[in-house]
Amino acid sequence: MLTEYRRDLHRMPETGWQVDKTAAYVKRVLSQLPCAVFSPVGNAVCAYFDFGKPETVAFRSDMDALPVTEQTGLPFASEREGFMHACGHDGHMAILLGLAQELAKRTSAARNVLLIFEPAEETTGGAEAICEAGVLQKYYVNRIFGLHLWPGVEEGKVFSREGGLMSRSCEVSVRFTGKSVHIARYPEGKDALYAAVRFVDAAYKFAESKENCLLRFGKMTSGEVRNAVSGETVLEGSLRCLDDAGYDEMRNMLSDLAADIARETGCAVEVRRTSGYPPVINDADLLREAKTRFPIYDAEPTYITEDFSVYQRQVPGVFFFLGTGGEELLHSPRFDFDERVLETGLSLFTALL
Repeated sequence: MLTEYRRDLHRMPETGWQVDKTAAYVKRVLSQLPCAVFSPVGNAVCAYFDFGKPETVAFRSDMDALPVTEQTGLPFASEREGFMHACGHDGHMAILLGLAQELAKRTSAARNVLLIFEPAEETTGGAEAICEAGVLQKYYVNRIFGLHLWPGVEEGKVFSREGGLMSRSCEVSVRFTGKSVHIARYPEGKDALYAAVRFVDAAYKFAESKENCLLRFGKMTSGEVRNAVSGETVLEGSLRCLDDAGYDEMRNMLSDLAADIARETGCAVEVRRTSGYPPVINDADLLREAKTRFPIYDAEPTYITEDFSVYQRQVPGVFFFLGTGGEELLHSPRFDFDERVLETGLSLFTALL
C-alpha cells in the first residue's frame, strides 16, 4: 500500500500550487474512507476524522516536487520531463495516506485527526495560506506533527530534538550604487565594487562570531568593463539562524553595516530581505511525550529550512527526520530511498495518535 502510493505519486511530480493531478490522486484515495475531505485553499487537501473528541491532532505532508531532471533509472521514474520528487514529498504523502487507511479501521481515538496535504512548500510556502484559512482553529487542533525523509543519517530511525531543529531563513540582496569613472581617475568616482567587498568582509566576520547563525553571499554582479570603476554592484545571498533572537541581531547588523559602508565609501547602499520561513522549534513537552511512545534519537540542528514552522506558530508541534541513509542528498536528481522506511514513518505517526 505505502509503496503503491509512493510510486504512483513519484510518477506525477508537480510544483508549487499547480499540483492538480497530485491533489486529485490524494482526494481519490481519501474519498473512499470515513472522513471529511476538503480543500481549505487552492490545491491543498485536508481529511478530517471525527471521533467525537473536543480536541484534534494534525499531521502534515508536503505535496510539491522540484524542477529537477530525474537520473535514478527507476522503473517508476518521473513521467514529466524536467520535474522530479527529489525531496521525498512522494514518501511523505504515502505515509499520510497510509495513516488515513489506519484511521479508517478505528472506531475511537484519543483525539480527532486532521491530515493536511500542503502544496508549495518548496516555493512560496503553502503553510501560511492554510493557517490563514483558519483550519487549525475550526477543527480545534492543539498539536501537530510532521516529518521529512533525511539522507545521511541511519536508515529506518527517527531523529528530532527539543528547541531549534531547522533554521529561520531569508534571502538577502544588497545594492551598492556609486559613480563610474576610468580607473586612471578613480579618486573622482565612487567604487561600488570596493564598497561591496568591504560589506561582505565585515558581514562575514560578524556572522562567524555568532552561534547558530549563517550568512553567505553566493552571487555578485558588478561593473561594465575592467578598466572603469564599478558604478553598481549587487550581492545576493541567504541568511539562516536557528532562533529568532539571532535572526533579529543579524538583520539589525546588516542595516547598520549598510549605513557604515555608505558613509565610508560615498556609495548608496540598499539592503532588501524576503520574509522567509520561521525556525522549526519543537515543543519540548510534546517531544518528551513522543519519546515515551516511539524510539526517537537526538538530531543535529540544520540550516535547511521548512515551513512546518508556520504551523508551530499556531499550535505546539514536533518535526522529525526519518533516516534514509545513502549518500545522495535531497534535491539531487539521483535521490531515492529504501521504501521500507515508509513503514517506520507510519508506525511513528500511528504511535502519536
